[in-house]
Amino acid sequence: MADNTPMDEQDAMAAEWAAALAEAGGGGGSEVAAEVQPVAEQVAPAAFTNFAPTPGNLPGSDINMILDIPVQLTVELGRTRIPIKNILQLAQGSVVELDALAGEPMDVLVNGYLIAQGEVVVVNDKFGIRLTDIVTPSERMRRLSKA
Repeated sequence: MADNTPMDEQDAMAAEWAAALAEAGGGGGSEVAAEVQPVAEQVAPAAFTNFAPTPGNLPGSDINMILDIPVQLTVELGRTRIPIKNILQLAQGSVVELDALAGEPMDVLVNGYLIAQGEVVVVNDKFGIRLTDIVTPSERMRRLSKA
């Protein structure tokens, strides 16, 4: 039977399945499984929701949803780069020199992004910052490209 054609193989496979179904109790002995006729189903067109912006759901129109989300505000005095061996030699009273000059505006960061600069003030025996310059988005991009 080396001359099996694809049709002969399909017939043989159908006979095997019919026999297996008959053994499992799915058929009545030597009955051959009848071909399944496709059933015509009624198909309706899908109804999609219109996602076009309306005056009530324009982006940025309801900022009240995010007003209570906490963010991390940080005031950075300056930065420096030192080797680990120098860090291990630090002790109480050690002075670490930063890259910022005394009296220079401090960077104000929100979640790590520079948003403003300001000067240090004392309010009721606590440090504060008086904003002197708000960074524009174009300025932020310029500073990022320099770094």
